[in-house]
Amino acid sequence: MPESFRALLAQEFAPYATLSISQLDLLEQHYTLLERWNARMNLTRIRKLEDVVRLHYCESLFLGTLLPAGNLTIADVGSGPGFPGFPIAVLRPDCAVTLIESHQRKAVFLREASRGLPNIRVLASRAEDVHEQFDWCVSRAVTPAEILALNLAPNTALLIGEEDAKSLQGWKLVTIPWGRGRLAGLKFHVERVG
Repeated sequence: MPESFRALLAQEFAPYATLSISQLDLLEQHYTLLERWNARMNLTRIRKLEDVVRLHYCESLFLGTLLPAGNLTIADVGSGPGFPGFPIAVLRPDCAVTLIESHQRKAVFLREASRGLPNIRVLASRAEDVHEQFDWCVSRAVTPAEILALNLAPNTALLIGEEDAKSLQGWKLVTIPWGRGRLAGLKFHVERVG
């Protein structure tokens, strides 16, 4: 019998955090909608269940565990089908997550997927046109230089490959347990006192 999305997700992510039944419900609803929409438009090329769970959901949730505690405002730049922002919002309901996606059809998907989640907002806009400040900027599949040039937040957390990590001097790099050569890069703004 093939393994279900929620069972595989709970099992894969168990060493890092226990997901509640309501969190698993929300993530499974997102996955079900993603599968349905992906049949009509290319939201993701990763389609094998194990890869979707590990490379989309677990990586995003893992990034969420690396963010500091507290009520944070988070911008997910180039959110696509909602990674990493959607899983972070589910994991961290105390945080306000803005999913920024310039592709209008993907933004429609994001609005549908996040309906009923009060801590998610979707901006169908280019990130360069967003003139807000956030506590954190998160992203994946966008080059670090592009994210840093936006100046949306003093703190940045990126899901990146080893090649992109070479350009990140002074960043905290954390190996992601799934995939090969995947890292989370974090850049913290430190206030100087005196």
